[in-house]
Amino acid sequence: MNGGDPLEWYNDIPVVSRLYLTASFLTTAACALDLVSPFSLYFNYKLIFEKGQVWRLVTNFIFFGTFGLDFLFHMYFLVRYSRLLEDNSFRGRTSDFVLMLTFGMIFMIAIAPFVSIHFLGSSLTFMMVYVWGRRNEHVRMSFFGLVPFTAPYLPWILLSFSVVLGNSATVDLIGIIVGHTYFFLEDIYPEIAELRGWRIKKILHTPKLLKQLCGDYEEVVLNHLDPIELDGATNDPPLVQQQDNNHMQPNVPDPANEGQENNNDVQVPGVID
Repeated sequence: MNGGDPLEWYNDIPVVSRLYLTASFLTTAACALDLVSPFSLYFNYKLIFEKGQVWRLVTNFIFFGTFGLDFLFHMYFLVRYSRLLEDNSFRGRTSDFVLMLTFGMIFMIAIAPFVSIHFLGSSLTFMMVYVWGRRNEHVRMSFFGLVPFTAPYLPWILLSFSVVLGNSATVDLIGIIVGHTYFFLEDIYPEIAELRGWRIKKILHTPKLLKQLCGDYEEVVLNHLDPIELDGATNDPPLVQQQDNNHMQPNVPDPANEGQENNNDVQVPGVID
């Protein structure tokens, strides 16, 4: 691929990752042009289930703040690890990848009312980072080019560094918890069930209709290791450093009370009064 051709780079992104990137970009653009208010996107249990604003179940996952460096860092991590998963361990199994994202979204929506988080896109991205790390346990990485570690420790390194910077750990922890739950159900439980002869061998099953819609085909995946990463693409301290400093939802002032019903405690990424 020609690295200088943005369109070619965009077209090379797998379909689900490309759709997620596109939705996030268009949502941010719509907010920047004042076509959509961020306050109509955030997760609010009462507005969803009492006033029927069901679009919030999805839009809270695709808004990462206004255009800026923070938005770019979010997009970098989103595209990077979503693409690595979809291109490798989910190659030829697009429907299974969609099921993973759906599982994560439903789980996070169930948690959100208890932790007062209104935008869950960062948690979903962190879930993908966790799953990728567990499925690529032998990939070696580095932090600032000084501290070497293997991929399964990446989420914990990012979480620790974020806490050191004074950010809340809640967003990252939700991603880790949901990611570990998925990894256990999809990768660990079937092996345990097979060894112990349990009747239920697999808990997560992709509906046949979803497979047909995604046009999946059977392909044997020998392992989950990503050849791009093994070539040393992960040993990029500046990029790791940038994400460490910017992957959290930013702390911003509370939205103005005037004219914003039920928005008193909402923090909108990248929005300033």
